Amino acid sequence: MNAVEIEEAVSELSEAPFDAGEFPFAFLTAFGNKETTIKRLRKGESNKSDLGGVLQTNNIHIATCKPGEVTRALAALKASPATARAKARFVLATDGDLFEAEDVTSDDPPVACRYADFPNHFGFFLPLAGITTVKQIRESSFDIRATGRLNRLYIELLKDNPEWGAVDRRPDMNHFMARLIFCFFAEDTDIFNGTGLFTATIEQMSARDSSNTNEVIGEIFRAMNTPIKDRATAKLPRWADGFPYVNGGLFSGSTDVPRFSRIARSYLLHIGSLDWKKINPDIFGSMIQAVADDDERGALGMHYTSVPNILKVLNPLFLDELREQLGGAGDNARTLLNLRKRISRIRVFDPACGSGNFLVIAYKEMRAIEVEINRRRGEPDRRTEIPLTNFRGIELRDFPAEVARLALIIAEFQCDVLYRGQKEALAEFLPLDAQNWITCGNALRLDWLSICPPTGTGVKHHAEDLFHMPFDQAQIDFENEGGETYICGNPPYLGSKRQTEEQKSDLEAIFGELTNNWRSLDYVASWFMKAANYGRHTKSAAAFVATNSICQGQQASILWPLIFKSRHEIFFAYSSFNWKNLASNNAGVTVIIAGISSLYTGVRRIFEPGERGSSIVREVSTINAYLIPGSNAIVEARRSQISNLPEFDRGNSPTDGGNLLLDRNDLAEMGLTEDQVHRFVRPFVGSFELIRGANRYCIWIEDRDVNDGLSVAAIADRVARVRSFRLESTKAATRKAAEWAYRFDERKPLPSVPTICVPITSSENREYLPAGLLPAEVVISNLAFGMPCTKIWVLSIVVSRMMLSWVAAVCARMRTDYRFTNTLCWNTFTLPALTEKNKVDLTRCAEDILLAREAHFPAAIADLYDSDAMPSDLREAHERNDDVLERIYIGRRFRNDTERLEKLFEMYTKMTARKRQPA
Repeated sequence: MNAVEIEEAVSELSEAPFDAGEFPFAFLTAFGNKETTIKRLRKGESNKSDLGGVLQTNNIHIATCKPGEVTRALAALKASPATARAKARFVLATDGDLFEAEDVTSDDPPVACRYADFPNHFGFFLPLAGITTVKQIRESSFDIRATGRLNRLYIELLKDNPEWGAVDRRPDMNHFMARLIFCFFAEDTDIFNGTGLFTATIEQMSARDSSNTNEVIGEIFRAMNTPIKDRATAKLPRWADGFPYVNGGLFSGSTDVPRFSRIARSYLLHIGSLDWKKINPDIFGSMIQAVADDDERGALGMHYTSVPNILKVLNPLFLDELREQLGGAGDNARTLLNLRKRISRIRVFDPACGSGNFLVIAYKEMRAIEVEINRRRGEPDRRTEIPLTNFRGIELRDFPAEVARLALIIAEFQCDVLYRGQKEALAEFLPLDAQNWITCGNALRLDWLSICPPTGTGVKHHAEDLFHMPFDQAQIDFENEGGETYICGNPPYLGSKRQTEEQKSDLEAIFGELTNNWRSLDYVASWFMKAANYGRHTKSAAAFVATNSICQGQQASILWPLIFKSRHEIFFAYSSFNWKNLASNNAGVTVIIAGISSLYTGVRRIFEPGERGSSIVREVSTINAYLIPGSNAIVEARRSQISNLPEFDRGNSPTDGGNLLLDRNDLAEMGLTEDQVHRFVRPFVGSFELIRGANRYCIWIEDRDVNDGLSVAAIADRVARVRSFRLESTKAATRKAAEWAYRFDERKPLPSVPTICVPITSSENREYLPAGLLPAEVVISNLAFGMPCTKIWVLSIVVSRMMLSWVAAVCARMRTDYRFTNTLCWNTFTLPALTEKNKVDLTRCAEDILLAREAHFPAAIADLYDSDAMPSDLREAHERNDDVLERIYIGRRFRNDTERLEKLFEMYTKMTARKRQPA
């Protein structure tokens, strides 16, 4: 369940008659507990309560009580030994009239309210559903409730008006929803001459059977599109004439309204009863855009981008500098004035703006700085000089584009109320400006310089109908031109294999003349390239959230040389972290943030994840394509090892439908003799087998033994199935491989010496690569790399911290897990020339690591290398190995991975430069 679904379930519970015995189970069900879990609690199998309530281990202890006993019951829950034993996070007591709860693991204030109002606090309990999000999301209860209600209304209206759901009418439906949102906000903030006017008018003037609800709403909309001077001739009903003239394109054009059923009318009135003063435009906009999108509605509320995450982009991009200037200005009136003028000229441009949350947060933060300037200058009531038209965006879909504009309008009004007072805010709010500074279109096909130009005007729409988007748009002047532009946002990621043909075409339009390898890039790379091209013409800087893959592996070598060639550099970066949303038990998507500029002269900063959502900041002189300190050297795949070390090769690819692979039961069922097993079966090891210690085998017939192998019925049967499997393939090469169905599709010579084996993918939670040393004649799968090698000292390098640091920095990842390759990870790894003494020392280190592992047999690598449970003798062996190896590099241990990588990049740069020099 997502947060919106949870809120709806909690609200339904609060509206139902209170049942003391049923409440604890209904409450847990509302937060997504499965029916089987509830049954076990009912039977007492998992209910650990010692107070006659319901206690769910690690979650909550709930008790219902007699009237007036809520506070006492809550105290008893807190003091209960069972609560402590079960490590319950929450305690909750209610008598059906009052409701009290507390998070016993935090300092958050307890909840105490009327029972009917506890849904207002549902965000407090989101951890019960596995939603462990930041405080700002948890406290956005109103926005989640409003989104859920609007979603219900939207679906109900489409049910009764299917024609409004057609492609040609959907913009009208979205337009109608935007109008409703404005009306709900306006009636609760005195914009409509008092409170509740819109909802009250509909309730009083429309029939209870809803037969004329659409007509009443249509007349209200017509009033808001009629200037006061034209009211006499407009023949508006007296009850509609009290609404102000709003227009601004929001109520222009058709006043057609979809038909309402009695249920839809009820939903509308219920939405109007919410307190819309609590709306957060930055949060609400992100959520409401999903209401109008069929593909997103199933994930309603899950696309919210938290304010702290947005500020990870905006603060280092430009807000931190503004705050530093404010701090340095003190009370100097002239310096403060210059800063205020600078702020008024700053343009913030989000070319993938969605519902505008980046723009809204930027606007609100800049208003806060401006207000402090005005306070210090003794001008606290001064009207803002920051125009909304300096906050520009591009959005592909029409409804989010309109929500973005509406969110900015609401944000401006809320800031005016907060900083200047309700009266001044109302005096200047209506009528709305008809200018449309949010462009609806494909950002990768539009000219950013025309939409957010360095000076003068931009191609913008200015017309009565805000929702009409002609190609010959008129111009909007920047009120204060000549300032810098900051480009920001969270563009769509889309890896190369998930892109549509149209998106591939977008990539080609941007990169086609720059590189032949553009097909391998993630879609988000286009925004970085467009921003760099924009920065060639004006003073600007850009920062985007992106997949971490654009700073790893092949993509890093394709994209960043082009960015650097445009004279842009990375001036701040966030290394990989999870960008979470409102879904339950979600891991989010792994992202980075990179800021680029051609004019930045300050200290470069790298932000790394710290504890409890904090960030660790490092100041460096340069940041390379891999988001670590160092020169702009790009690591490219090599066919040979750069330091002349032995080389890895990819394992064997079966392409067999599983018929050549065997577990112990399969092997037993084949009934082979000992000699047949010896001749035709080999141990088989890939990533899973190596890491988990699983025993698997494969049929392995040498070409000289084909006739003998196929004479064994059990083997022949499996080979026949391989042949059938390959012949059914759509790939010609696989069908061709049916001719040698007795062996792997791609087969390497069977190693006659021990082999160092490294899985292709391994967990980021391990402190070392999970490499192993396999006996001779073990078949390695194509999910691992193998190195037949008698030089055991090579293993000490493979399992070193130096190696892991390099793999983590330069190689592509599977989400956050490490992804090892021979050409990019191993062949590019640099090592100083080794003496014989070095090799002897490293050999001893490798042997000590293997012996330490053996001492804990049958524990597998997965168990031994659990970061929280690594045996002390194994850890000590690795520490000795790292000490010996790192002293070879610099005569001492490196202090951290940053130092390790700086040295490796320094050596890589020098070695590749030497190899490029002519003989």
